[in-house]
Amino acid sequence: MPNPLFNSPTSYVIDDDQGQLLGASIANDGQWRFPYNPTVPEKFKQCIITFEDKRFEHHPGFDIVAFSRAIKQNLSSKKVSSGGSTLTMQVIRLATRHKRNIWNKLKEIFMAMRLEVTHSKSEILALYTSNAPFGTNVIGLDAASWRYFGRSPDKLSWGEMAAMAVLPNSPSLVHPGRNRAILLRKRNSLLDRLHKAGIIDSTTAALARLEPVPDRPMTLPQLAPHLLQRFKADHQAKPEGDTRITSSIKSSLQQQVNDILEQHHSLLKANDINNIAAIVLDVETGATLAYAGNISHREDPQMESDVDVIDAPRSPGSTLKPLLYAAMLHDGLILPNSLMPDVPTMIAGYHPENFDLGYDGAVPASRALSRSLNVPAVKMLQQYKYERFYDFLHKAGITTLTKPADHYGLSLILGGGGKHTLGIKRCLC
Repeated sequence: MPNPLFNSPTSYVIDDDQGQLLGASIANDGQWRFPYNPTVPEKFKQCIITFEDKRFEHHPGFDIVAFSRAIKQNLSSKKVSSGGSTLTMQVIRLATRHKRNIWNKLKEIFMAMRLEVTHSKSEILALYTSNAPFGTNVIGLDAASWRYFGRSPDKLSWGEMAAMAVLPNSPSLVHPGRNRAILLRKRNSLLDRLHKAGIIDSTTAALARLEPVPDRPMTLPQLAPHLLQRFKADHQAKPEGDTRITSSIKSSLQQQVNDILEQHHSLLKANDINNIAAIVLDVETGATLAYAGNISHREDPQMESDVDVIDAPRSPGSTLKPLLYAAMLHDGLILPNSLMPDVPTMIAGYHPENFDLGYDGAVPASRALSRSLNVPAVKMLQQYKYERFYDFLHKAGITTLTKPADHYGLSLILGGGGKHTLGIKRCLC
């Protein structure tokens, strides 16, 4: 037996906090193959067992009745028209990729019986569901459901699930412009069998027959493409677990953030501002609720849409001022109403200026912070000592201050001393 049973590369997949698909990338071998899913929808279970292996729940991996019937059909037709393989034997064939001949068929029988000893029926069915071919370059029910219907498997109707169940038997049926009538006939035949077996009623079967069969593959959701890229890069650097994660992203909020960025981008691009990003965090937990690393216009190379601006090193600007303010409050060096000098300043050749190029003379520390004044911030850092603040930032979890403290000096509080940024990687789930 292969160990592991399946070792093919899988797609990178990210879900939102409710388990709904945010985005996925194709596997390294060019297949849409989502990671193994132990959960099989009840509708697919009923459809695939009815269509492929009606005694699946009872046989030990080999169905002597089906196998005998297949031999009889093949002898009468003088060609291989039926294989008699159980779902368990098909799992073995998918895992080993055996060529179809008598010797390999015997090997599959014994390996299937061994698989039945080491795995439960639900595990075997999940292995089949996750690795069966569903046409073109689509492997597994999860990927097929999104590629053909644009929804997760648990949201498919009986008609849609019946179409999914007949595809692994003849995966070439789903091809734009070809074999539509054959797929429709097979799907409707399965619906009739489900009705006859009492699994669905006559009304459900009649309505399911009216549903269209899948056509050309759909584009998968790409609500957070830069988060997907980040997950992929992190997993490749440190391969742990499978290639699917459930994030803390909220899909509705993510879509709103994407729309807002797109609106602003449509205005800003007239001024040659091509990139824009936003990250929304839960203040209490640090969980990331929305992650938009850039606008997504891959059709225009000038936009450089693949660049994740959130993760790109850059100046932190004024984002360090609240940390200095909090540190000085904690150490008793200032109070909110302590007056800070806001006057023209020159320190060893360093001449900080406020954004509006004006000065207020003296301003309360809290007011200087709320107005993000540069000169009082530099004066506060001079009092606190930049070496001490540098150590404080490292202890706070900022990871991208890679130069010595003297490299930044007093300009550290204004984002000076080179392109350096906050270590926001800690915020992601």
